[in-house]
Amino acid sequence: MAMLEYQTAGESHGPGMITIVTGMPAGVPIDKDLINAELARRQGGYGRGGRQRIETDRVEFLSGVRLGHTLGSPITMRVVNKDSRMDDVERTPPVYRPRPGHADLSGSLKWLTTDCRGTLERASARETAARVAAGALARGFLQLFGIEVFGFVRRVGSESTDAIVGTENWQELKTARDASETYCPDADATQRQIAVIRQAKIDKDTAGGLCEVHVFGVPPGLGSCVDWRSKLDARIAFAVMSIQAFKSVEIGMGRRVAELPGSQVHDPIHFDRARADEPGLGFVRTSNNAGGLEGGMTNGQPVVVTGAMKPISTLLRGLPSVDLNTKEAEQSDYERSDVCAVSAASVVMENMVAFEIARAFLEKTGGDSLAEVQAHHDAYMQLVRVLPLDAPITTIAKD
Repeated sequence: MAMLEYQTAGESHGPGMITIVTGMPAGVPIDKDLINAELARRQGGYGRGGRQRIETDRVEFLSGVRLGHTLGSPITMRVVNKDSRMDDVERTPPVYRPRPGHADLSGSLKWLTTDCRGTLERASARETAARVAAGALARGFLQLFGIEVFGFVRRVGSESTDAIVGTENWQELKTARDASETYCPDADATQRQIAVIRQAKIDKDTAGGLCEVHVFGVPPGLGSCVDWRSKLDARIAFAVMSIQAFKSVEIGMGRRVAELPGSQVHDPIHFDRARADEPGLGFVRTSNNAGGLEGGMTNGQPVVVTGAMKPISTLLRGLPSVDLNTKEAEQSDYERSDVCAVSAASVVMENMVAFEIARAFLEKTGGDSLAEVQAHHDAYMQLVRVLPLDAPITTIAKD
């Protein structure tokens, strides 16, 4: 059994975005409609740019799938770019004036060129279409085990929602989110957020915000505390921070833990035998400030992650920059872009968190086939529910 991994390839205006997923067991049914629905959501949201009217993202499977089920071999997915003009110099001319906040200058210095075009094509958030495809594939796998992922926009600029998310109302909030132009499950907050984005467009500026993801039904014990690289909270933070324009990640209460005493931060543990069949195995909490992760491992509570996305780096009015050839002061170049992409970013984040949960799930209960994974999962859950184990602990004496 290989570790669940994915790799993306492709440029913003190349022929398409490719993602290769390895480590997915054989026999997993492919929910192509789910993947395409997530790709469509990624293209939506108030404040998106003109490219979203050109592209209609749909996934194509090039390998690893037969008759709607995984084979256990690498799964290759492609999302075609209709706007494919990478080698058309007239339509994608050199870019010599880097945009502050983007990868333009760093990439040009790294690859010893004054033309930012190559860097900006790969650094473009168009690459996240491939990531959403990988995450949605993993998400369909998680649903087979009753694990659900729900993401939404908490804030755009100064306007946010106070919506409280829980196991009892997340599906209702999902319906409200899907009816919102900003992917916020609060109709009043949505209108205020739209006003922020509209004003940013008038000002030839951009807007950022906060995205939030909740994962329900996660069993305890995913991740590990024995090695820093295996801590699930760290891996989730890595995945979210790798999304274009994200500048911070918080688990549960996040940075507010620094402001309060431990008695107001740590989640008290109680046991309710009547709830032993729930993911928490009967261990219940009056709060979830830890965000479902303690010591780098899931604890049976919902996993809660918040990510902060900065405003898009491409402004209609430009920003002070320099011409890399002449070193003279200039305004930064404009590339077709969005005024606000927080809604789309929330979809990317949702699916990246899903992928990391699926990766940790397979490390704990993995196998070469779905049947093996199911058996391993059921055996683990049976054992953890009967703690302390009836069988005595034995020691093998050395001669």
